[in-house]
Amino acid sequence: MALPQSRRSDISPFYVMEVMRAAEEREMAGGEVLHLEVGQPSTPAPAGVIRAAQVALDSDVLGYTTAAGLEALRRRLCEHYRSWYGAEVDPGRIVVTFGASGAFVLAFLAAFDAGDRVVVTTPGYPCYRNALQALNADVVTLPTSAETRFQPSPELLEDLCRRTGSVDGLVLASPSNPSGTMLDGPSLAAVADWCADHGVRLVADEIYHGITFDEPAPTALNLNSDALVVNSFSKYFSMTGWRLGWVVAPSDLVEPVRRLAQNFFISAPTVSQIAAVAAFDCHDELQANVARYATNRGVLLDGLPAAGIDRLAPSDGAFYVYAAVDHLAADSQALCRRWLDELGVAVTPGIDFDPAEGHRYARFSYAGATEDMAEAMRRLREWGG
Repeated sequence: MALPQSRRSDISPFYVMEVMRAAEEREMAGGEVLHLEVGQPSTPAPAGVIRAAQVALDSDVLGYTTAAGLEALRRRLCEHYRSWYGAEVDPGRIVVTFGASGAFVLAFLAAFDAGDRVVVTTPGYPCYRNALQALNADVVTLPTSAETRFQPSPELLEDLCRRTGSVDGLVLASPSNPSGTMLDGPSLAAVADWCADHGVRLVADEIYHGITFDEPAPTALNLNSDALVVNSFSKYFSMTGWRLGWVVAPSDLVEPVRRLAQNFFISAPTVSQIAAVAAFDCHDELQANVARYATNRGVLLDGLPAAGIDRLAPSDGAFYVYAAVDHLAADSQALCRRWLDELGVAVTPGIDFDPAEGHRYARFSYAGATEDMAEAMRRLREWGG
């Protein structure tokens, strides 16, 4: 007799991982793959970070840290907020986490009870929805569109509440995955104020801060004193596999987040924490990465329309272009499978990010090499022609 499994584990897969697996299988069979599916930098960690990690490994002092993380790292993060945003953050409000994924688990557990209604926009990062569902929160979907730049607004939130009832939380990403769109200062302030006025806890995903192409991204820390702000060393700092993130908690949630961190994770990886202190001295190298993303962005914004894919979300930041492809196929999953099989171009179908409308869209990542971006556009152009 089969033993039961929990209902909370019945969540959707993360489909981009399935695309990555199919791409890997093609490569293992000797086929070439141009990777436009992977939402991670193709660049290594900064040289200073690697040197710091080597010193840490040689020191043989890699026991647990406190659950909140190394004091030296939390102080550097405070300096970072002061330098980039003019925000004064007490290091006691920062908890260093096992990636941004760990930060979201802690934030959701600290802020929301089972049954709380938490708004998640679509298209959006699927793990918000899946993690909240696994924690027995009531996920309330807020559809967005090209007309709203795939971002929420007070008007959309008001309409949602009129139709479905009041809500307890909002998860907001700016710049967003998959669309790359960003809320400017006034727009973010309007959403933050709406949350404050309606007693809604704001959870702000700022993981793509640092990777913007016109204006820098504003932080919710300056706009809503009750917000939980999540960030990571994975994207701008190019440290994806180091599994290191952080959450800045408001005063009423600092101790709950710490207690949860103690019990769920003990602490974030020590060698990663030690090395990350050096990341803040590596901005020249990291800005060179952003310059390459900007070049790649231009390649896709020119190349996709030339391939007949011209309904594109504004790519304000991150390293994605979200594109409508329903004129090419009714199902973007099938289309992406064809592109991989016929062209060796790996792209993520939009179903990951929007269960209702994602079959009409695909996400193109331009985090890879510029030469790969140009070759992928050439192949798509010839395929479409």
